[in-house]
Amino acid sequence: MSKIAVVTGAASGIGQGAARRLTGEGWTVYGIDVAPDRLEATRASLGGNFRPVVCDIASADAISAAFREIGAATAKLDALICCAGVLRVGSLESMSVEDYDLVFNINTRGTWLCARAALPLLRKAASAENPARIVLLSSIAALRPKIMSGAYAASKAAVSQLTRVLAVEWAASNVLVNAIAPGTVDTPMVRPHTQPGANTGYKSSGISPLGRVAQPDDIADVIGFLLSPAANYVTGTTIPVDGGTQAAFVPPG
Repeated sequence: MSKIAVVTGAASGIGQGAARRLTGEGWTVYGIDVAPDRLEATRASLGGNFRPVVCDIASADAISAAFREIGAATAKLDALICCAGVLRVGSLESMSVEDYDLVFNINTRGTWLCARAALPLLRKAASAENPARIVLLSSIAALRPKIMSGAYAASKAAVSQLTRVLAVEWAASNVLVNAIAPGTVDTPMVRPHTQPGANTGYKSSGISPLGRVAQPDDIADVIGFLLSPAANYVTGTTIPVDGGTQAAFVPPG
């Protein structure tokens, strides 16, 4: 029997990369996203193992409805991968309350609500020999915040702390909870801020010491590790996947 996962933010970027990897390995993926058109395009690209679920994770009611729909279709889940997120740029002095709330409602609150909603289905699949998995998307900004994206950094630091507490609270249920902290990734969320001539105020982490920014597949590879038997004793961690970006300061010049 194929394994079953829910991936949020599945219609673009890292979420789409994770869904592509899993469906390619025979998983059935319920892909959650707010954009029906992009979800349909992803389904057409990935095939029948991808099941689109339209949901705005800023809404607690929408999340409950989405997981009721998923629960009616499957008796259990082997994994939840939370990739949905938003970025709003601006100094903390000038950022609007609406933008600040949106960042936390999706990146932090929505992530927690999805994990909580998935837990009953994850418990049904979990055993000591084959734990269920949750992988949350933090950010290197949680470990090394930057100006002009302070709200985003704070929301991702909160995700890393939620990861630690959920991992301990749900260990007895044989559910492993980990987070990944990417550096700059070439995704539709970041691309508008890094194009030549862009003047959005976004401060990129820049090219990593390895000489490039990450691609979604770089992050999906580590998600694959966390879903594998090789990670059966890994829980409560945030793993940087940043090409060494935050490992040491590089002085100008």
